[in-house]
Amino acid sequence: MGGLDGSDPKEFIVNFFTSFMNDLVHGDEDPAVVVDRYHTPDIVQFADGNLMDRSKLIAHTRPARKHQTGTRWEVHEAIADGDRIAARYTLHFHTSKRAGSVDVHFFGQFADDGRMRQAHLLTRSVPARASDRGQVSQ
Repeated sequence: MGGLDGSDPKEFIVNFFTSFMNDLVHGDEDPAVVVDRYHTPDIVQFADGNLMDRSKLIAHTRPARKHQTGTRWEVHEAIADGDRIAARYTLHFHTSKRAGSVDVHFFGQFADDGRMRQAHLLTRSVPARASDRGQVSQ
């Protein structure tokens, strides 16, 4: 993992979230170790107005380890300015219980080493299309 310098913001976002989820879901390390690899100790995330600090983020990741079976990020647009990225993407996910998609408007700040320092996310569930049911994403 590295900083944003010279990175395509779309690729950076996809690589960041894909690597984070792969390490979390397919690895056997404690979720706190994985969270710390991708987030600074002072991480603050606001998702739809709900605050998640480091401890809440770790708690939030534990169910993903048990139930996540596939994810895919479709980044529609992203721009970077220094250590900040703004992106609009769709997260497609599969769990042991359901599949779905969520549109995300992401505003994030990253440390020089590529770890997330702060994020603000606005999300909206995307209604499932009949043609999407039963498809599996990685």
